[in-house]
Amino acid sequence: MPSENGTAPAVKLSLPLEYQQDLFSELRSEDELVILARGLGLLRVVTNLLHSYDVAGNNLIVVVGADERENGWIGEALAEHAAISRAPLARGLSQVNTDMMSVGTREKMYSQGGIFSITSRILVVDLLSKLLNPESITGLIVLHSERIVATSLEAFIIRIYRQLNKEGFLKAFSDNPEPFTTGFAPLATMMRNLFLRKPSLWPRFHVTVAKSLEGRKQAEVIELEVPMTESMRDIQNAILECVEVSISELKKAGTGLELDDWTLDSALHRSFDVIIRRQLDPIWHRVSYRTRQIVNDLTVLRSVLHALLTYDAVSFNKYLDTILAAHQPPPGSTRQNQSPWLFLDAANTIFETAKRRVYTGQADDAEAPGLNTTLPDSLRPVLEEQPKWVLLAEVLQEVERDVYFNPTIRDDSNGTILIMCSDQGTSRQIREYLQTKDVAQDDTMDGEIIRDDSVKAQPSATFMMRKKLRGYLNWKKDFARVSASLFNENQKALEGFIDQRGVNGYRGKGPPNKRRRIRGGSAASAGAGRPINGSLQIAEEKTSQVDKLMAGIQPDEVDAMQREEAAVDLLEDMEDYFELYEMGDLIVVHPYDGDMDEHLLEEVRPRYVIMYEPDAAFIRRVEVYRSSHNDRGVRVYFMYYGGSVEEQRYLSAVRKEKDAFTRLIREKGNMAVTLTLDGKGPDDPQEHFLRTVNTRIAGGGRLAATAEPPRVVVDVREFRSSLPSLLHGRSMVVIPCMLTVGDYVLSPTICIERKSVRDLISSFKNGRLFNQAETMLQHYKHPMLLIEFDQNKSFTLDPFAEHTTAIATAANPSDLQSRLVLLTLAFPRLKVIWSSSPYQTAEIFEELKKNQEEPDPIKAVQIGLNAGEDPNDQSFNQTPQDMLRAVPGITAKNMNRITLEVDNILEVSNLDEGTLDDLVGKEAGRQVYRFFNKSVFDD
Repeated sequence: MPSENGTAPAVKLSLPLEYQQDLFSELRSEDELVILARGLGLLRVVTNLLHSYDVAGNNLIVVVGADERENGWIGEALAEHAAISRAPLARGLSQVNTDMMSVGTREKMYSQGGIFSITSRILVVDLLSKLLNPESITGLIVLHSERIVATSLEAFIIRIYRQLNKEGFLKAFSDNPEPFTTGFAPLATMMRNLFLRKPSLWPRFHVTVAKSLEGRKQAEVIELEVPMTESMRDIQNAILECVEVSISELKKAGTGLELDDWTLDSALHRSFDVIIRRQLDPIWHRVSYRTRQIVNDLTVLRSVLHALLTYDAVSFNKYLDTILAAHQPPPGSTRQNQSPWLFLDAANTIFETAKRRVYTGQADDAEAPGLNTTLPDSLRPVLEEQPKWVLLAEVLQEVERDVYFNPTIRDDSNGTILIMCSDQGTSRQIREYLQTKDVAQDDTMDGEIIRDDSVKAQPSATFMMRKKLRGYLNWKKDFARVSASLFNENQKALEGFIDQRGVNGYRGKGPPNKRRRIRGGSAASAGAGRPINGSLQIAEEKTSQVDKLMAGIQPDEVDAMQREEAAVDLLEDMEDYFELYEMGDLIVVHPYDGDMDEHLLEEVRPRYVIMYEPDAAFIRRVEVYRSSHNDRGVRVYFMYYGGSVEEQRYLSAVRKEKDAFTRLIREKGNMAVTLTLDGKGPDDPQEHFLRTVNTRIAGGGRLAATAEPPRVVVDVREFRSSLPSLLHGRSMVVIPCMLTVGDYVLSPTICIERKSVRDLISSFKNGRLFNQAETMLQHYKHPMLLIEFDQNKSFTLDPFAEHTTAIATAANPSDLQSRLVLLTLAFPRLKVIWSSSPYQTAEIFEELKKNQEEPDPIKAVQIGLNAGEDPNDQSFNQTPQDMLRAVPGITAKNMNRITLEVDNILEVSNLDEGTLDDLVGKEAGRQVYRFFNKSVFDD
């Protein structure tokens, strides 16, 4: 191997911990799959490994599966390592992530060597076309190996690489152990897909990891359990009750699935609703409307549960208002299609308690009959604060005291305070609270006490919450107006709909008698707080009460001063006032960001870390950071709501990871070794030779035998699907080309256009399919349309009925079946192939290729091109072309002219009428110009 040369000792690594050094030594000596616990610095190990190969200068290393941020991290780290090691031959990271990079440029880059991060779709085409010769690759580094399945592009890449390169190294990495434990023998299956023999497992409880992180001076951790308020606890219990009822309703639905694992505890997991939807996908078209609604409700309830602990009281109440509005029945609906959980007593508890957290008092709505309650005429702001805010202020005061009594920092840390939270929204909320918590407020506003005014010096969120309440009430006015108009339209449409439909309008039921129908639609029957369509009718506050409340929280002098302070600085005399911040005075608020948090710790070097929300991976990153630097002290404040879903979710995540590693260790001990690592199964030489023997002599057929493997010409845009990988797995030679006609060419006479059902629907809508069928008929004897279904979904068109437009009638044949019939009538020679999955498609292709001549790639590329036209000029993006076809005045003839002359749709929209006339003609140019320059407000 060229990488094992004399320059290796000169490499300087940044792996201070023992487990990192052991892992690096393992990786240099052999190929393996590394599964590391989250937060233990996977990317640091990868970058050091890449640097060790980079310094030699004569290696060609390919990184697969890295996203944009990881590419940035790796590139920056390699440049830093090269500077420290003073390696003149190191080249750093080169990214190949766009089709705009020409073939010649890529070929030149590959020939020079280095480390390349290439997107999977470009890499697989370059490997198959030998633009990048697999035999010249020194090694392959695969990130996020948990995403690799048998049909993925990454598995395809590894198979091509291993078939043609037996000497190069292959190393795979993952820091997500859970996907390796689902299914039958998942680790062994993954090792087969990766063509690796040895898995290397590094959980947090690994002896070397524990010794590395616990042997040195540890970070000082202070655990702070924050009790929830009574209102928050009531809302949380009510939401959990709604979740439990929804799960029990799902179990009663009789979906025929295994539902034992669907418990309240599993519902707290982040991907619970995704798992349920995935299980129901194959029978989704047969699932009742109610069951679909409950599945959607579980997603909504989980988001409400998250919002309860992260949003402030006003924002949470606003969020509930939008949920309620979103679940109102659409205009014209006659059935009670609101979510079942909204009719539970627990749902009422959620909405009422959330409102009481913002203000007390509720209007007696005179317009809603049946609500005979005596309620106060005025509303009083409550503005309940999140308990964590008070504790956060106390922690900051404690840190301030600590800095005051210990002014000199005795280590290499800055005095920076780092506050970590879950997302950007929480980060903004914390910043706003910290900026306004010490703003002094008046004790009373129009005689109404806002908060406990006994102690003014205490930090308070009153200023921030009053500002949010003003915004909420203004939003509510507009929102109520919109909701009222929508509701009125709904009622009018509903009454008209019932009148038009008459007796026959009741689906699946006998019509009720006239007397009952009139009674059911009267005001008396709606007096129970529910209109005709069964929607909820929530009592709203009177306008006078809202106005009084608004008057009581109007901005005062303090608010005005705050706004002046927040005004835009014109930066005049900047040199006199501009200076860098003192790191000791900084409070940095940042959301958790995966591996990027390691960079954050290294750059900020905080002395105090406040974990506003629990995160197991970040705790380990702090452990690694503290253990890697003997001269940096860290004090961590770990905050969580006691007895909350937040605490339960954190403990559940830690337990799941530990259980996953335990299962992996057990499977590793019992796993059989896979010996076929060359990407091919054992071949029978005789069968290989007699592959295309034609035994049907009848009709003048000639007995022939060839040892050449079958060839399939594939359009490069088809590599987004798994079919090319499956064809390659059936020992076919896949030749990627830029095809103008068809997607797959199996022989000189057989051309196939592949469509998934969704593609088929969109192709029918924009008319592209008719053009494609016409061109195939012109150039091929046997044109075929392949309609391919998803492997995990049912083999029927029923699930896609909702994607078709209007109801099909004789005059308006707009559904999918009718359009397919019209297509076959228009093109009788066009054969339609139905396939239930990509696996079956590969079998069909194999059968179709029997006794057929092999296709010529050069001819396949030239078909459909005009004389002298370069096939590379056809590589236009398909989506903008589809958008362009929808513009009035654009036809198949003039579209090519526009695509060649104009770069993008933005330029087309900005062209003047004269230029458009020259491009597409006077009448068409006028239509295009008017389309792009028409006002959206005009009829």
